[in-house]
Amino acid sequence: MRAWRVTRPGPITSGPLTKHDEPVPRPAGDELLVRVLACGVCRTDLHVAEGDLPVHRPAVVPGHEVVGEVVEAGAETDMVGKMSTAVGSGAETGRLTGNTTGERFRPGDRVGVPWLRHTCGTCRHCARGAENLCPDSRYTGWDADGGYADYATVPAGYALSLPSGYSDDELAPLLCAGIIGYRALRRAALPEGGRLGVYGFGGSAHLTTQVALAEGARVHVMTRGVKAAELATELGADSVQEASGTPPEPLDAAILFAPAGELVPAALAALDRGGTLAVAGIHLTGIPPLDYRTHLFQERQLRSVTANTRDDARAFLRFAGRHRLRVSTTPYPLDEADCALADLAAGSVVGAAVLRPDLRSRRE
Repeated sequence: MRAWRVTRPGPITSGPLTKHDEPVPRPAGDELLVRVLACGVCRTDLHVAEGDLPVHRPAVVPGHEVVGEVVEAGAETDMVGKMSTAVGSGAETGRLTGNTTGERFRPGDRVGVPWLRHTCGTCRHCARGAENLCPDSRYTGWDADGGYADYATVPAGYALSLPSGYSDDELAPLLCAGIIGYRALRRAALPEGGRLGVYGFGGSAHLTTQVALAEGARVHVMTRGVKAAELATELGADSVQEASGTPPEPLDAAILFAPAGELVPAALAALDRGGTLAVAGIHLTGIPPLDYRTHLFQERQLRSVTANTRDDARAFLRFAGRHRLRVSTTPYPLDEADCALADLAAGSVVGAAVLRPDLRSRRE
């Protein structure tokens, strides 16, 4: 099979990714082997490739927005599939390594392979339903090989059922961009009918904006991209400004999607009293000094977003099943994964880039 590996982490212009031909992986006892149908290209993949994030698995295959078809199941997956639906968050048993929905995936099923891949199920964070904070958490495309390949594996308990009515290309960005945006929106504590600011408008922001609008919010977008601004307007944003611009009204909540720490002071200053800014990315450049009275006084809050729980993922995918989201994608052949990441780094991708193993490379 074809697989792209991060062999030399560094600037995307230095060629950190190399393509390999290698055997199809074998699923471990609790895993599913899936044939990759589509894999979204996330900014986190760029951070892994460029070395912004520390190396967890040398020469890892990136990619954690994987839509795949189940090909084979490991020997233990029948047991995993029979776990009781009463397990809930896992606090009752202290174990979250299995499939807590009671689902049993079979060959031919279409499943999602997301970022979150493993949690211990026994620590105090897992016990209180905050498995995203588990010290033993592990992630697809960082700790284990991901979807920039023809095949990938996923622990059955972390595979996700997918809503109908979407193509493979459309589903892929939902598996991280959508899920993380959904959690960021909840962390931003937007009140009903509130005013939301969105800073940066890429794959995650364009999905989160639709969720907020569907829930009755007013949304103001700050972005540097001309095409991104056009998309924000088409989706129904109430206003669109430059990335460092000032929204036309005070904000009840804001989400920073751009990995630009210099935008934090502007976003905090745009908040009304009691407002919350949630930073959605796994990586952020340095934050300039904050002035207490301008940026934090009057109970303004600054919150980070760390991964997501499986409950977050399932709640968002249920929402996507009830509300047909418009998913803007740009397809790339799997053989051009390096080009897709370069375009993402340059800010030239509208919506979300998606790798397709079935597309013929333009290099041929």
